[in-house]
Amino acid sequence: MQELLQTTDRGLYCAAGDFYIDPQRPVDRAVVTHAHSDHARWGCRRYLAVSESEHLLRMRMSSDAEFQFLRYGESVTIGGVNLRFHPAGHMLGSAQVRLEYRGKVAVAMGDHKLGRDPTCKSWEPVKCHLLVTESTFGLPVYRWQPEQVTTDVINQWWRESRDDGKCSVLYGYAVGKSQRLLAGLDPSIGPIFTHGAVEKGTEAYRKTGVDLPNTTYVGSVTGKRDWSGAMVVAVPSAHGSTWMRKFGRISTAMASGWMAVRGARRRRSVDRGFVVSDHVDWPTLIEAVEACDPDTLWVTHGYSAVVARYFQERGRDAHVVNSPVRGEAEADAAADQDSGDEQASDDQSTGGTES
Repeated sequence: MQELLQTTDRGLYCAAGDFYIDPQRPVDRAVVTHAHSDHARWGCRRYLAVSESEHLLRMRMSSDAEFQFLRYGESVTIGGVNLRFHPAGHMLGSAQVRLEYRGKVAVAMGDHKLGRDPTCKSWEPVKCHLLVTESTFGLPVYRWQPEQVTTDVINQWWRESRDDGKCSVLYGYAVGKSQRLLAGLDPSIGPIFTHGAVEKGTEAYRKTGVDLPNTTYVGSVTGKRDWSGAMVVAVPSAHGSTWMRKFGRISTAMASGWMAVRGARRRRSVDRGFVVSDHVDWPTLIEAVEACDPDTLWVTHGYSAVVARYFQERGRDAHVVNSPVRGEAEADAAADQDSGDEQASDDQSTGGTES
């Protein structure tokens, strides 16, 4: 399988096709599983990705980069390797990469989740000889509630905050998580506003045809405003910043898979923590692997040793492989960093920052 996939310090490499999947440094040809910054790196010469990720990728990448986009299920042959994208369910335009060469099939699942998400296509199993899976939440403690249950709890918190005369501020990462949160909000409760970084991602989602409730960019609001009863969807780096002062009395909440761990809400210094992740939890990670039924399993970033041992004990040929792609904790930090310029922009639009 070395001709199909091998691990390198630049990322997963397909020698037969001479391309990298989610390379971590600039390369000539990059196959991108989704538009998050720890997977879609700036500086590559050519990018191949799913067509639904086009607006997100063009929003982030250099204007002189070359792009090729495929629909899910559409094939292209590169150096004798047949490549096809399948939905990963992680976010809009996220993909599993299926490679076939000389009768062998490898699948790099990228970041993925199972279940319903109104903002992207659902994950589907792909049979293969070699499967590469993430293990960000690869411990039995991580188990997600059904989507509607979590959505109902978030809307109830918003109602309670509104009735208490407060503005609700919900933190989610700018691209993917925030749009999923927006899709679940009940606009009958009150008006919805967005941080600048969230609004940019939301605009790209809308251009791709995703139905989201009406939102107003916070930076476009001029003069005095009573923010009580409103919902503001913001990036985590906004928490505690001068930008927050405009909203008056607030109730804050963080949406993340890490909220499943006791103490995570306290460390974030927020009023509420909602368990919302765009990655597989423990039971759906197992479900996904079993559905793909690979001869060989590679487990990357996260709790890879735990997951590999679990499958080894059940008779699978499972291995931990090093991957330079970061897990959700590091990706979260990168998302905060990516939104820094937007934070400054929002501050300036409301009278500048304070020292």
